[in-house]
Amino acid sequence: MNEFGRYGIWVSSRHWPTEADEIAAAARELEDLGFGSVWIGGSPPDDLRLPEAVLAATERLVVGTSIVDIWHSQAEPLAASHQRIRARFPGRFYLGIGSGHAPTAESLGQRYVKPLSRLREFLASLPDVPQDELMIAALGPKTVAAARDLTAGALPYLMPPSHTAKAREILGPDRLLIPEQKIFLGTDAEEAHEVARQMARTYLALPNYTNALAQEGLTADDLAGSGSDRFLDQAVLWGPDDKIRAGLDAHLTAGADHLAIQVLPADSATRLPRPEWRRLAGILGI
Repeated sequence: MNEFGRYGIWVSSRHWPTEADEIAAAARELEDLGFGSVWIGGSPPDDLRLPEAVLAATERLVVGTSIVDIWHSQAEPLAASHQRIRARFPGRFYLGIGSGHAPTAESLGQRYVKPLSRLREFLASLPDVPQDELMIAALGPKTVAAARDLTAGALPYLMPPSHTAKAREILGPDRLLIPEQKIFLGTDAEEAHEVARQMARTYLALPNYTNALAQEGLTADDLAGSGSDRFLDQAVLWGPDDKIRAGLDAHLTAGADHLAIQVLPADSATRLPRPEWRRLAGILGI
């Protein structure tokens, strides 16, 4: 089932350049470095032109959305884009879908009620998208179970290896489990924590994440504001190369099939962290 190795890259759609040649160069470099996949976050548009461009520039790289937010999307145009891509690049694209968060729904004038039911309805309304080419952003056990029953597997985000182990138990052996894990390539604790805090402020304001993280042993104090050092060290791996590698591999030991690694650079610029990807490839020995 897992045909793309152990390690992939997660990167937001907002960090990709708009120029086609720059997209192609970055995609080819990821493939040449030995990463097996790239997962595009930030709810890319329904036309899926960015995933298609990455696929067109590469020969083997698996590409997935992680994820398309159902509150931003329409099922029919999204399914049409999927059909276009799978016809060109069979077996190399996963359509990852998620139920998003209350602020997103409310900003669009919609009520965030029964998100799992809404997600199920959205999946059912996707015409001609095979189950084995769909995945779900899954945090809670009910959503992980829905990923098992309705799709190829689960895409957890911001969760520790203990969550990976629980998700594998729910999914069973025949579904993909591809958690995201953030890293910072540095050894200074103060710098690493500042980079992590910039990320954490957004996510710790969302109950979907704090509720799931509380089930993994984190306290209300850990999850307040921009997070405790304990939370930050879990959410963003940093330190010597062997420590980062061990933290990543803990997910694989816990049952992940593959890992979507999000590299956080020292600066907060919206860019592809290509120099950091090169260094990460060396750390992983791929």
